[in-house]
Amino acid sequence: MSSPCARVRRVGLFGGTHGNELSGVLLVRHWQQDGAEIQRAGVEVKPFLTNPRAVERCTRYIDCDLNRVFDPQSLGRPVVEDIPYEVRRAQEINHIFGPKGSDDAYDLIFDLHNTTSNMGGTIILENSRDDFTIQMVHYIKNALAPEPCPVLLIEHPSLKYATTRSVAKHPVGVEVGPQPQGVARADVLDKMRKIVKHGLDFVQLFNEGKEFPPCTIEVFKIMEKVDYPRNKNGEIIAIIHPQLQVNSRIVSFCDIFYVFLCCFCYIVVYFSNKYLKCQYCQWVLLNTLDLP
Repeated sequence: MSSPCARVRRVGLFGGTHGNELSGVLLVRHWQQDGAEIQRAGVEVKPFLTNPRAVERCTRYIDCDLNRVFDPQSLGRPVVEDIPYEVRRAQEINHIFGPKGSDDAYDLIFDLHNTTSNMGGTIILENSRDDFTIQMVHYIKNALAPEPCPVLLIEHPSLKYATTRSVAKHPVGVEVGPQPQGVARADVLDKMRKIVKHGLDFVQLFNEGKEFPPCTIEVFKIMEKVDYPRNKNGEIIAIIHPQLQVNSRIVSFCDIFYVFLCCFCYIVVYFSNKYLKCQYCQWVLLNTLDLP
């Protein structure tokens, strides 16, 4: 990539956007005390705890999800006594790292998250036309190989995302799991740390003028959501089978299937022909999917 992209001068490392996702919290606190490993020549790297009150209570948020309020309406909301804590905090973050959409905004932000899903170290992108982040992710994936590093693209043709990281010119989400909420696992923290390390290495090479050849990366996109089977009162009537509860994994398209446990006879049932039907009690668990 011999791109007209400007050099990256300022990078934010966000932890604690959700206060019970502890890997980013612990890393940010560590880097605030000893930032030697994140420093790169000519780059200001700022570790930042985004939602300190939620971190203190070890809860996802206090009043509302901080990762959903970086929209113009929330960022421009008058500061009054009853304003939600996360909205006020979003305005403070926008003042420090933004303003969002301006030339003065930080160049790059890594927003560090955990998930209970077995996603490994996943990188989340919001723009398929951002050459800089595509090249950076390609570099990170190669540096981590053979360990997988899936990429989730949440781009939408008409939706402007209000994520915490969207303050930056180049927003990057890092989602690492599986890890229970309110718990820290060393292996999960190490994966997150490596992703950030390789990302910062790329920034330094990019700033030094290294050219990167054209590349492509495989990404995952959310095509649809399939809810749990529910009764007429909206109550869930199936649960994940015990054999699958902790065995989620990245699969190829050809491997995708849906599995539930029948709440009546507790037998595993599979999606087939637009129905989820238990072959033992013949209970139809789901008949509303509209798939080709």
